[in-house]
Amino acid sequence: MTRWMAAGLAALAMAGAARAEVVDKGAQGFRLKVVRQVAAPPAKVYAALGEVGRWWSDDHTYSGKAANMTMPLTANACFCEALPGGGGVRHGVVELVIPGQTVRIDGAFGPLQDEGVSGALTFALKPADGRTELTITYNVGGARDFIVGFAPAVDGVITQQADRLKAYVEGGKP
Repeated sequence: MTRWMAAGLAALAMAGAARAEVVDKGAQGFRLKVVRQVAAPPAKVYAALGEVGRWWSDDHTYSGKAANMTMPLTANACFCEALPGGGGVRHGVVELVIPGQTVRIDGAFGPLQDEGVSGALTFALKPADGRTELTITYNVGGARDFIVGFAPAVDGVITQQADRLKAYVEGGKP
């Protein structure tokens, strides 16, 4: 196990206690789902998704600074992080953009990247009485048994990001 992978798995394991739901676990993968009611219209939530460096947690970056992360809301865009010294990380590729409705990223995040798994992170926005029902799913496939066992920890990280996005949209700070 690489140093980065060990550190990443430790960070995943220590992610906040608030979790949403591990919807499904199988021999080679898992599916996570987080649903949040956001007190803002879908257009505002959608715009905030493109400001990932303002709401993503510093704790779940390679550089230690979420401000180094970018994600243009266009198909084939890079969900990337700049690293000191000119390096960088491609966390994922934006696969689907339906403005105000859906953003999907193809990416294995954190220590999953070292495992060669496939992951699809989807942000679905649905209007609900002047608010937005935000549903985030993360589907991971091609994982070894011990990685499947980390599904609850990965769920904690995704849940933390959902809560930070909601707080950012509603109050301007994650």
